[in-house]
Amino acid sequence: MLGQRRLIPSTSMLLAFEASARNGSFTEAAQELNLTQGAISRQVNALENQLGILLFRRIKKTIELTDTGKIYAKEIADSLRSIRNASLNAMSDTQGQTLNLAILPTFGMRWLMPRFPDFLKKNPQITVNFSSKLTQFDFDNENLHSAIHFGTDNWPNADATYLMSEQAVPVAAPSLVGADDINIPADLNSLPLLHLETRPTSWPDWFEQHQLEASTNKGMVLEQFAMVTQAAVAGLGVAMLPHFLIQTELERGELQVLINEPLRNNAGYYLVTPKAHTSYSPVVALRKWLKEQTA
Repeated sequence: MLGQRRLIPSTSMLLAFEASARNGSFTEAAQELNLTQGAISRQVNALENQLGILLFRRIKKTIELTDTGKIYAKEIADSLRSIRNASLNAMSDTQGQTLNLAILPTFGMRWLMPRFPDFLKKNPQITVNFSSKLTQFDFDNENLHSAIHFGTDNWPNADATYLMSEQAVPVAAPSLVGADDINIPADLNSLPLLHLETRPTSWPDWFEQHQLEASTNKGMVLEQFAMVTQAAVAGLGVAMLPHFLIQTELERGELQVLINEPLRNNAGYYLVTPKAHTSYSPVVALRKWLKEQTA
């Protein structure tokens, strides 16, 4: 029994060690945890004595993790994160179930939101908080239970559930094309092209797919799908856009598919969930519903 207790140090020891390792300083760890520098030093010393290992080298007034300390610091940080997430989940359950979900702006607006009333109808006990992000989300530092991500499934320390591919095709306003015949990929070289900042290789990849050199027409670069879509509707150029994001514009005749040859790539939309939240019931419900919607 004594040996088992030795392997489970107190939370105060672990918090002091993790903060010191992350900050590289007992003083900064003390400021973060609202303790004195001496208290932090004593907690770390007690931890080293309990484990019988050296975690830091003390060099004058600085500290440096030993090789063993580096490994232990990472594992302890992961464990403390799991404990924090478990506590958040438990607290959420006492107040009704909450799901914090990061989404891509246009995907959320065009595809997810029109369908989402169905999810809430089937899961009235779940409150969903949305965070719209263009930049990379950070599960370690953001209070997110899950996120919808475009790319591949190799997200570290997370489970990725495949939802759908993008299937982007060249589209333009009828006013841009006019009476010109657009029958083959090479015909697009004569038209202005619109580029999406987050998909910089879409046009070069599409032309290469058809054994053509990329158009020398640089064209406009826009930040979001919504901006590219509106620019295409306004007749400013040809856009490479997924069918499912522009269904309304296609039905209204504001856009037309010029060549129905989708861009092939290995990326797709995924529901990405940190391993600590994989079995959290609101995430399980969302995953099940999304798989039904994208089947």
